[in-house]
Amino acid sequence: MAKKNVLGRGLDALITINEVESQGSTSISEVELSKIFPNPDQPRRVFDEESLEELAISIRKIGLIQPVTLRREGEDTYQIIAGERRYRASIMAGLTSIPAYIKAADDNELMEMALVENIQREDLNSIEIALAYQNLIDSLSLTQEQLSERVGKKRATITNYLRLLKLPAEVQMGVKDKKIDMGHARALVTINDPVAQLALYNRILEEGLSVRSVETIVREYTEGKPVSGKPEKGAGKSSGKRSAGSRSDDFDALRQHLSNYFKTDVQFNCNKNGKGKITIPFSSAEELERIIAMLDTMKK
Repeated sequence: MAKKNVLGRGLDALITINEVESQGSTSISEVELSKIFPNPDQPRRVFDEESLEELAISIRKIGLIQPVTLRREGEDTYQIIAGERRYRASIMAGLTSIPAYIKAADDNELMEMALVENIQREDLNSIEIALAYQNLIDSLSLTQEQLSERVGKKRATITNYLRLLKLPAEVQMGVKDKKIDMGHARALVTINDPVAQLALYNRILEEGLSVRSVETIVREYTEGKPVSGKPEKGAGKSSGKRSAGSRSDDFDALRQHLSNYFKTDVQFNCNKNGKGKITIPFSSAEELERIIAMLDTMKK
């Protein structure tokens, strides 16, 4: 019987006893936690501390029910393929060793398994999923169609996630921090102007706009109405071009947004053609280091 593509069915297929026993390269062992280290390409960047503590309490009471999945890295070290959350909770629970499946996997398989395991077991936020998809495309030289087949998702789903990476960093972080949801982000990404995207993002936060409301505002924006909600002069017979006044409102909203984010008085200079520069002032070396760290975080 032909072997099925287990990755397309999710990592559940990889970590059942029957599946492990059917693959000669896989075994199950008790592994010391000190010999295990996380996968640096793990798609999940943030682990909820409260959720981890709840899992740790459970592990203290009844032990780790579901083994983690590892690959051997060196003579006596292992890298996590699936189960970093269980690994972290086991450390919090005070365990010194945990049960683990040991599987042979190359770097590409490791990345793919980590992505599938996270998507199907504990939801990543939308930006983490998008970054993981992009990482797979870049690392494995895949098309979106090929990626959809590998991870068992529709191509349209892959495309919608990847489009989120075109949003300004501030909006991406808002999605990651669950200030807005995927529906809001999908509406925002249809606006080509990042200044307008940030202005509307700010309105969503301030007014608690629903996804449907945002979609309506985006449609009106394409017809010439500013996202600030203020009426534009001559809007009745608009040619689709936005007035200098509406652009000024959007730039003011962007400047205020960046100032609040960096906790400093960001300067925003722009000419009538839309060209200009953004200045982020700092008053000490420590403040400069803080701003640089924030910029580094936005790249991830």
